[in-house]
Amino acid sequence: MRVIDTNKKAYFDYEITETTEAGIVLEGCEVKSIKMGNARLRDSFCQLQDGELWLKNFYIAPYEKSNAFAPDARRNRKLLLHRAEIDKLEGKVRQKGLTLIATKLYFVRNKVKVEIALGRGKKLYDKRETARNKAILRDTERAVKESGK
Repeated sequence: MRVIDTNKKAYFDYEITETTEAGIVLEGCEVKSIKMGNARLRDSFCQLQDGELWLKNFYIAPYEKSNAFAPDARRNRKLLLHRAEIDKLEGKVRQKGLTLIATKLYFVRNKVKVEIALGRGKKLYDKRETARNKAILRDTERAVKESGK
């Protein structure tokens, strides 16, 4: 598995409860652009429409060596899941007030996959607590490293 991009902002803004792997429908030159690392998941999100799952606001930079008929960089892209998985996600989103977020983009055996996560939005105090815990962890690691010298 070769990771192309990770949505770090999603882990800060949401409390992730469950993840699922999904395929993605791409056009020819988009795959080459992703292989070069020109894709960003930062502000992307997933939405259920008419029983299908769509990835919105996902940026793939145009491939330099392609022709003039390159697709739009931020177009909506369909995600590929089994019907049972889509129904399960739809039920959880409607029932519990969870959100679907794209958290990771990677290759599995030359196929582009997206990791979809169910998450609940964090409150401001939760974000502060996360930042505080990271700072404490970073300080203790630094102290341990310095004491070992």
